[in-house]
Amino acid sequence: MTKTVWNILVTGGAGYVGSALIPALLEEGHRVTVLDLYLYGEVFEEFRGNPNLREIKGDIRDINTVRTALSGCDCVIHLACISNDPSYDLDPNLGRSINHDAFLPLVRASKAAGVRRFIYASSSSVYGVKEEPEVTEDLPLEPLTDYSKFKAMCEVELNAEAGPGFTVCTIRPSTVCGYAKRQRLDVVVNIFTNQAVNNGKIRVTGGPQKRPNIHILDMVRVYLHLLQQPDGKIQGKIWNAGDTNHPISELAEIVRRVVGEHVEIETVPTNDPRSYQVSGRKMREEIGFQLKYTVEDAVRGLAEAMKSGKLPNSMTDERYFNIKVMQHLGLK
Repeated sequence: MTKTVWNILVTGGAGYVGSALIPALLEEGHRVTVLDLYLYGEVFEEFRGNPNLREIKGDIRDINTVRTALSGCDCVIHLACISNDPSYDLDPNLGRSINHDAFLPLVRASKAAGVRRFIYASSSSVYGVKEEPEVTEDLPLEPLTDYSKFKAMCEVELNAEAGPGFTVCTIRPSTVCGYAKRQRLDVVVNIFTNQAVNNGKIRVTGGPQKRPNIHILDMVRVYLHLLQQPDGKIQGKIWNAGDTNHPISELAEIVRRVVGEHVEIETVPTNDPRSYQVSGRKMREEIGFQLKYTVEDAVRGLAEAMKSGKLPNSMTDERYFNIKVMQHLGLK
C-alpha cells in the first residue's frame, strides 16, 4: 500500500506526546508544522535543519497565528490543551479559553485553509465514573470536571463540522506513560517509577481503583495509523486509545517488579472514587490497530532514562510537572 504523505499541523506539538510524535512523523516522510507556546523548553533542536519541520512559537487563541500555522497544511492533529484536572483547576478561565473557546475557531480556520483531515485528542475522562465492567465508546458521557466537560463539548462541535472534503475523528486516550523528550512525571505510572527509582518507596493513594494507561509509543502509533486510513473508515469516528487497565495497587507492583524488589509500597486512603476500565476493542475491530507496548515497557524505559541521566533532578525540577510550570509562569 502506498503511504499517504501529509503536511500536518500539530498543535501542542512540543508537549509530552508531541515530543515523541513529531520525530516519528518526520521519519515517515510527513511535513510537519508545530504550533506551541514551548512552555516546557525546546525539544526539537536535533531536527532544526530538517526542511520538513517548521516551528511556530505561538498561542492557539490567536487566530492570526493559527492561520499562519495552517498555511499549506492538509491535516491537523490537535493536541494543544491545558491537560488534566489539577492543571485546569489552577485557572479555569485559562483552561476554558484554550481547551474550548479556541477550538471551533481552529476547526473553522482549518476548513478555510483547505485542511482535509482533522484528528482531535480528547480524553477517556469524558466517561466519568462507570459501573460497567468495560467502558466502550457507546456509553453515555458523564464528565465530572470542567476539563472533561469541555473535551466532550469539543467532540460534538468537531463532528458537526464534518463533511465532504473535511474528514474528522476523535481519539480518547488513556493516561499516557513512558519516556519522552518532553517528560511528564505527574501521571500515575511515571510518578510511581520516579518514586521507586529515586526514593525506593512508592506511595499509593487508594489502590483498587482501575486506571487505563497507554505507552507513549503506542499513542504515537495511533496517530500514524490514522493518517494511513481512508476517509470513509474514520469520518466522524470516536475511538478509545488504550486497552490496558490495572488497579493502582497493581501498577505499583509492576513498577516494583521492574525497578527492584527493594522498593517499598506504602498505601494511604483516598476520597477519589474514579475507577474505570476502558476498552480498545472498537479501534482494533474497525481499523485493525493493535497495541504493541506494555506498562512494564514504559517503566523500564523511564527507569533507564533516569539512571542514565536523561532526566536530571527528576524529583525536584519543575519542568516535569505541568502544574508547577504553570504556577511559575502565571500564564493567562
